[in-house]
Amino acid sequence: MHGKAHAPCKTIIDTVATSLAVIFAAATGRCRGEHVGADTISSMCSLDIKHWRVIVPVKGQLSAKTRLHPPAGVARADLAHALALDTLTAVLSCVTPDHLIVVTSDELTATFVRDLGGTVVADPGLGLNPAVAQGIEQVQRILGPGPTAVLLGDIPTLRPEDLAGALSQCWMHPRAFVPDWSGTGTVLLSSLSARDLQPRFGAHSAREHGRTHMRLDLDVPALRTDVDDDESLRQALAIGVGRHTAAVLHQARG
Repeated sequence: MHGKAHAPCKTIIDTVATSLAVIFAAATGRCRGEHVGADTISSMCSLDIKHWRVIVPVKGQLSAKTRLHPPAGVARADLAHALALDTLTAVLSCVTPDHLIVVTSDELTATFVRDLGGTVVADPGLGLNPAVAQGIEQVQRILGPGPTAVLLGDIPTLRPEDLAGALSQCWMHPRAFVPDWSGTGTVLLSSLSARDLQPRFGAHSAREHGRTHMRLDLDVPALRTDVDDDESLRQALAIGVGRHTAAVLHQARG
């Protein structure tokens, strides 16, 4: 009974979202597969995004960023923690704290999130996709159905307006994703209903997510530069990192 009752509602939501997408594409001259410019992102930031729930998975410090080699004098665990704090700070400047769900086993990160009013879910320690699944389950349990996004927790360049603009774009599609700057990974995954999210993070996740979600190649490097290795850290520094990452890296020059 419940499945049959939900089906018409889901169809209506999907139809409305698709219609909005068609109208938006016609108005802006954009279609699937084309880049969306920074000016458009900026103009979309005024749209209401308060309904979005954002899930951020954050690895424990000891297992995080094994491919990253910080400068001398900087501990990898400290840098990984700083990357997460800059990401979470940007998110909390964009959505309300009760709509932030962080999946982590790291106590420092958990304390930071709880102190600011966010929700912490224990990481089951089985990898990224199971961690995201835990977050989705928690969203549905405490917040019910609604627009939900999964954002990687290692984007120190992220600004609130970048996330606001991306979520505004995601409103136009039942399911969407933003690839990383290489085009092969995923930094943001969204659905207008949490239960319809289909996380497939990992190698070639952009290809996998493209099977079920609309690809949004947003021209916003600050959103799409997640830091996994030395090269992506250099790219992030060229863009400009948040204060937590900057402070940790300053130790190398101190």
